[in-house]
Amino acid sequence: MQDERDGAGGADGVDEATEPQGQDRPSRKATWLAMGAVALAVALIWIAPGIGEPHAEDLALGITEYPGEPEDAEVVGKAARLDFTLKDMHGADVDLQAFKGKVILLNFWATWCGPCKAEIPSLVELQEQYVGDLVVLGLSIDDPAEKLRPYAAAYQMNYPVLVGGREDVQEAYGPLFGVPVSIIIDREGKIAMKHSGIASKEQFEREIKGLL
Repeated sequence: MQDERDGAGGADGVDEATEPQGQDRPSRKATWLAMGAVALAVALIWIAPGIGEPHAEDLALGITEYPGEPEDAEVVGKAARLDFTLKDMHGADVDLQAFKGKVILLNFWATWCGPCKAEIPSLVELQEQYVGDLVVLGLSIDDPAEKLRPYAAAYQMNYPVLVGGREDVQEAYGPLFGVPVSIIIDREGKIAMKHSGIASKEQFEREIKGLL
């Protein structure tokens, strides 16, 4: 899991040479948070098992699932806030309420987050596999549309990519201690799972299949 305070880091185990062209550092807000709390973030990564971003060694060993945060379980069973209209990377309005009746996988992520990049192929496959029953929504927490468009093309993201910067949305599904964070919402609009940290396709499928 990439802590928001860590910014672009470089400890996410992803070769920067594979990045799409034109990628910059995180937003000013994320950079400010990184400067103010980097020491605390590093300390938490070392002293709290299962919390923090996966290290390069973990990714190399194929570790793709993390236990999440204790607070994740507290929101399960609650009604999801679907009363938001967000802009996608092309400037179109996306009404979350329009997806009620399908299973929704709402993925909070960022282009500078290594674990987020590691999840994208699984999300692409899930959207293809469960088309018609599942909608994956990728909500970037702080990337502008001009960064998202070339990035989504490079990673062949086949699901709606939404523009971030909406603190009200993050608060509605929070707390978000970092990214990625994935929220699975059932057909009735209730939160079935919240997972802080990277998850494998198999883990997502275990949660999704029981809701279809």
